Amino acid sequence: QVQLVESGGGLVQAGGSLRLSCAASGLTFSSYTMGWFRQAPGKEREFVAAKSWSSSWSSSTTYYADPVKGRYTISRDNAKNTVYLQMNTLKPEDTAVYYCAADYMSKVVPILPAGYPYWGQGTQVTVSS
Repeated sequence: QVQLVESGGGLVQAGGSLRLSCAASGLTFSSYTMGWFRQAPGKEREFVAAKSWSSSWSSSTTYYADPVKGRYTISRDNAKNTVYLQMNTLKPEDTAVYYCAADYMSKVVPILPAGYPYWGQGTQVTVSS
């Protein structure tokens, strides 16, 4: 079965950086769009970034939510079945549980949680002011 395991969360001061990883197993990784979402206490889960699947005829595309554009970078290593989220210039409002998610050969990259059938357990990111 599909398993997604996030790591790399922690406590960091405002302005600092963290790199999250999500290791996937039980799937043909290169055929899956990989997304990152976050959920702060009392708030709905929100889209952060996504990187689509790729093939010999279709290159991968990348999407970011407006609040993280220019600060976060999503990347993937298909050989390692891993997607990364590099987070720079972190702000206290970035504090949340961060989740990775996977969707098989999306025709359109999902930006809503309902668009992803597979989820990791989440990793806590806390940014202190």
